[in-house]
Amino acid sequence: MRIMPRKSRLNLVPVNLGDETLGQRLARACKARGLSQTELAEKIGSIQALVSDYERGNLRLSAEMTIRFAEALGMSTDELLGVKPGKTADEMSLSLTRRLKGIETLPAAQQKALLQTIDAFLKSTG
Repeated sequence: MRIMPRKSRLNLVPVNLGDETLGQRLARACKARGLSQTELAEKIGSIQALVSDYERGNLRLSAEMTIRFAEALGMSTDELLGVKPGKTADEMSLSLTRRLKGIETLPAAQQKALLQTIDAFLKSTG
C-alpha cells in the first residue's frame, strides 16, 4: 500500500529569491571571479560534473555544499542563495576601483604581466 504525504496546512508566504535560479547565481558568481567549473570543483573538493549539475539545477544544494560553494566563491550563503544581494562592481572599495582604473591605463604587455602576478599570488594563497 502506497501512503501519500499529507498536504501541508501551513500558509507560508513565498520567499522572493528574484528571477535567477540558484544554479544561475552559482554560474554567474563563478564567471565573475574568473573560475572555471573545474577550478571551483577543486576548491570545494569535488568534481567538475557535480558543479555542472548544480549550475543546471539537476542537483539541489545541501546546507554543507552551500557553505562550501559560498566560501570558495568568497561570498555569504545569503548572497549565494539570493536572500541578500551581493556586492556589485559599483560597491567595490574606492581604493580597489582606483587601482583597477590604473591597471587599465597600462600598456597591454604590462597589464598582462601584472595580472599574471596577481593570479599567481591568489593561487598561492587559495
